Amino acid sequence: MNNVVNLNRFRKRKKRAEKERAAEENRVKHGRRKDDVVMEKAEAKKQDAFLDGHRKDDDDKH
Repeated sequence: MNNVVNLNRFRKRKKRAEKERAAEENRVKHGRRKDDVVMEKAEAKKQDAFLDGHRKDDDDKH
């Protein structure tokens, strides 16, 4: 005779694993210090301004 398997145990284990995976993603996504976020935004703004300043317009035909 085969052993009886409790499927609830496996479902709970799977649910815990999914929660842990989601928690890890959130730690990576939101786990930055405020000054890191500010510096990243400032760098992005600086890069955008640089690219906008060097953009060629169709009106500038010489």
